[in-house]
Amino acid sequence: MRFRRLCAAALLAALLPVPAPASAAQTTCEDVYTPVQFGLVQQVMYGRLCVPRGAKTVQVLVPGGTYTSGYWDIPVDNGPRSVVRAMNNAGVATMAVDRIGSGKSSKPLSILVDVPNQAQAVHQIIQKLRPRFSKVLVGGHSIGSAIAMAEAARYRDVDGVLVTGMTHQWDYIRAVPALTNLIPAVLDAKLALRGLDVGYLTTAPGTRYAMFHAPGPNNSAVVSLDESTKDVVSASEFVTTALMSNIVLPASSTIDVPVMTVQTSADYFCGTPPLGADCSSPAALVRSEKPFYGKAPRLDAFVVNGYGHVFNFDTQNANRYHAAVISWQRSL
Repeated sequence: MRFRRLCAAALLAALLPVPAPASAAQTTCEDVYTPVQFGLVQQVMYGRLCVPRGAKTVQVLVPGGTYTSGYWDIPVDNGPRSVVRAMNNAGVATMAVDRIGSGKSSKPLSILVDVPNQAQAVHQIIQKLRPRFSKVLVGGHSIGSAIAMAEAARYRDVDGVLVTGMTHQWDYIRAVPALTNLIPAVLDAKLALRGLDVGYLTTAPGTRYAMFHAPGPNNSAVVSLDESTKDVVSASEFVTTALMSNIVLPASSTIDVPVMTVQTSADYFCGTPPLGADCSSPAALVRSEKPFYGKAPRLDAFVVNGYGHVFNFDTQNANRYHAAVISWQRSL
């Protein structure tokens, strides 16, 4: 009888699924197309939602100009260039969106595609996610950071704001010449097929390494991928980003939740104030940016060294950068 019971137990154990280790293997991802009000018209915003089993926190991630949601999950070297994977492995869900006008999202007239309207669209994404998650964070890169700040300031519906690749003090001496690399998307061989109006811009061929990656390694695989997947940005987004993120009237002044700023010392937004924030150390960055977050109860910082504006492509600092963001969001 005891032998039969042991055999039955062994058979049952063989049939039961073996628990998988806590990893991205337990994460479920889906493409989500959300109808959103965008100014006075309705558009559709695309997002890639990845939810680890049991996740209670979600980060809504907004890419910068000429990038799509893929900026948060870069398919080179299978792992270190993925913010999405790092967050999911830590049990945090992610919703990486394509800004309206780019990627798989709707493409209205470029004059409509500005920071306030983008923030309105992201707000509606957050409202859709709220019932499912107890904590919602909004984060962005570059123009995406301006959108994240505008959303948090206007709608006050998030628990924290992640700002990357954007400060309130710009080194215009370096930033303005870099903008001369932008051309109307209708003049680009691949993007011209989209039929966009002349207010949509992209980078001229062969300029992305100098504009976005230097002084990081000139990795041909990385630069080729970046060129082949480049997207668009509207002129209206540039103008409203400058108006809403500068030192005169920043949208961030009314953000009333914790903020984390992650910058790279080689960026157009770092330097010697007022020509760039002081990114010489995390503490210096906090001192430099804190005045622009007057109502935020807390400002944390992390500084990347040795890479350019799009430092999600960097591998040298990836683990520390991701760990800092994970630690920050867990402390909220």
